[in-house]
Formats: sequence, C-alpha cells, structure tokens
Amino acid sequence: MTKGYWIGRVDVHDLDAYKKYVAANAVAFDKFGARFLIRGGQFENPEGTSRSRNVVIEFPSYQVALECYNSPEYQAAKALRDPVSEGDIVIVEGYDG
Repeated sequence: MTKGYWIGRVDVHDLDAYKKYVAANAVAFDKFGARFLIRGGQFENPEGTSRSRNVVIEFPSYQVALECYNSPEYQAAKALRDPVSEGDIVIVEGYDG
C-alpha cells in the first residue's frame, strides 16, 4: 500500500492566531498517524508561484490522508486556520516505483 501525502503551501497573516490551528491540528494528525517531512524551512522557488510556508505530511496511505482531511477533528482545526491564512493543499498518492 502506497503512502499518502499532504502538500501544503500557506501564507499566514496572524501568527498568534495560526498557533491555535497548529495546536488543534495535532489531534487529527495524531489520530491518523501523520508524520511531518517538511514543516517550514528555507526554500528556493525557481519556477511558478510560492507562498511563505511549505509543509509535506506523510500518512500511512492515500485513503488515510483523505480521511484525516475530512475528519471532524481536522475540519475543526481548519476553521481556526481559514480566517488567518491563505493556502493550497494537495492530497496525493505516493509513488512506490
């Protein structure tokens, strides 16, 4: 079974309020076995557009990644994020060669 991933790109407008989202999303991420591979950090953007923060989160499977996003736990956290940031999230199935 291939893993699933969230690829997120976010611009945060209120860092203090965004910290509440980070604390709340931990509930969903723990429940669904999420593991951060990238969480912020230095980056270059040689092509296309970018946002100020990049995140890659690994899940046990693509289905679990979808279930996490649609879960009541994550949607409650997302409600905290939406008013204080703009972002893009892609949920993608991993490649196992």
